[in-house]
Amino acid sequence: MPRTVFYTASTLDGFIADEAGSLDWLFAVDDGGGAADEFFATFMSRVGVLVEGSTTYGWVLEHENLLAEPERWQQLYGDLPTYVFSSRDLPVPDGADVRVVRGDVVDALPSIWSAAGDKDVWVVGGGDLAGQFLDAGALDEVVVAVAPVTLGGGAPVLPRRVEADRLRLRAVEQRAQFAYLTYHVVPSPAS
Repeated sequence: MPRTVFYTASTLDGFIADEAGSLDWLFAVDDGGGAADEFFATFMSRVGVLVEGSTTYGWVLEHENLLAEPERWQQLYGDLPTYVFSSRDLPVPDGADVRVVRGDVVDALPSIWSAAGDKDVWVVGGGDLAGQFLDAGALDEVVVAVAPVTLGGGAPVLPRRVEADRLRLRAVEQRAQFAYLTYHVVPSPAS
């Protein structure tokens, strides 16, 4: 069974997007270029499927202009299948393997895991979707790149209570202005 990883960037005060749903704050932070690119390339080489909520998906479509420039999807994600959890119909860039899913995470897991094969599932965002994977006992790792930015409000990393017995710190690394925190998710006794 593939591993499921929530890999995201966060502000120092724990938000992944501002109150308007924007990630513009993230692109103003020096990521060190080469080292960050190398880390991301290594991470992506282990990914077989992307999973995201409709808000994250919509932001990426708009920010990257993917409906007008669908060839950019391939540059960003290659042929990776992308599962988008949404209660509404969504536009899909030409040539992109985007699968809109309605309903519970638990119901979609067999299809997601099958599509991933022997590679990882990347929960791109948002935090509530990652929390649904956690609630379902289907989240294995959380990687948060913490930026030296505070927003004072917005979309939290994980909008639910998670006790310390569920997360074990595995690694702390610095890359330019980011502190990367990697946590192993301990299965709940009920899982």
